[in-house]
Amino acid sequence: MTTVRVAGVGMIPFCKPGKHEPYRAMAAKAIKLALTDAGLDAKSIGQAYGAYIYGDSTCAQHAFYDVIQSGIPIINVNNNCSSGSTALFLARQAVLSGQVDCALAFGFEEMQPGALGSHWTDRESPFERIEPVLKQFNAPQGPIALRAFGAAGRHYMDKYHVGADIFAKVAEKSRRHALQNPYSMFSTPLTYQQVLDDKLIYDNYLTRLMACPPTCGAAATIVCSEQFARQNGITSKVKIIAQAMATDTEQSWQDPIFAVGKGMSQQAAQRVYDDAGIDPNDIDVIELHDCFTPNEVITYEALGLCPEGGAAELIANGDNTYGGKFVIGASGGLMSKGHPIGATGLAQCTELTWHLRGQAGNRQVDNATLALQHNVGLGGAVVVTLYGV
Repeated sequence: MTTVRVAGVGMIPFCKPGKHEPYRAMAAKAIKLALTDAGLDAKSIGQAYGAYIYGDSTCAQHAFYDVIQSGIPIINVNNNCSSGSTALFLARQAVLSGQVDCALAFGFEEMQPGALGSHWTDRESPFERIEPVLKQFNAPQGPIALRAFGAAGRHYMDKYHVGADIFAKVAEKSRRHALQNPYSMFSTPLTYQQVLDDKLIYDNYLTRLMACPPTCGAAATIVCSEQFARQNGITSKVKIIAQAMATDTEQSWQDPIFAVGKGMSQQAAQRVYDDAGIDPNDIDVIELHDCFTPNEVITYEALGLCPEGGAAELIANGDNTYGGKFVIGASGGLMSKGHPIGATGLAQCTELTWHLRGQAGNRQVDNATLALQHNVGLGGAVVVTLYGV
């Protein structure tokens, strides 16, 4: 086999910390929605992969047991912000290998207010490898994610002689898309001037509205073999055509942009394009990892959507939205839909599956046949996935 079928997807609306149910309840709801979407019983699942980063070991079992306690292998996945896509990567591999005919990837997160920080201050941090790069480029102090992505944005502006207005325009675009998404956290319009004028949170350019909020939520995806789909009456025609994961190389530490995943993204994306035999220009709709709007801009180039330094022109031409070359972040992205870390990659999968099925409502991308997903975690890992019908 070279492809697997996306049999069912499900997610719950994301919310701010303090307004959420326990992770167990959120995850169980998402799994049940995916099962209903696929028309399957929970006994059909041969393996499950549960993604999260804030929680004790075996939280995945605790959540899955609210759906069924069937004795199957359940693997807990923690790969930073790419955890959800990593769970999907593993579920797909399990099906491709022939070990199981049907596998579940699900993700969830209960997050706390404020910037992300380490819960383990008594031991080495995996982010210590990023520190020399940030010091070399004189990045101001701050929480690690804010510092890393903020330094990448500053380096991009300096390297290509552009202003922070391009990041603000991306934030405005994302919010405009989110207004059509009932699953989005935010439902009020936003102008790019509001983004620029909002509270500064880093390095005299990055405002609060250029950063995604801490979020709670859950999402799930069921994948299966083509034979299983035929035997069980799976109606979804969406397939994972190609998928690749990449991790850091020595190149990652050459500058702040590479330190937040540009090289990993390029490597994974090129492998996907080569395996599928497509060009980036063939893609209709994209969900990428816009945890900070500078990272969306950087990722345009990493995915080959425009030339090096060409993001400003792509934005100015409207080639990142409806009516342009690509529709990027039709859901509103992490910026506006929210970013419950373990759930994010599977929420991206859910959104793209809906577009390929023609089920995305008012935000539907017309005649979508190819969809690309990009999910990055510092430390690090990138997963790029191509879906098609």
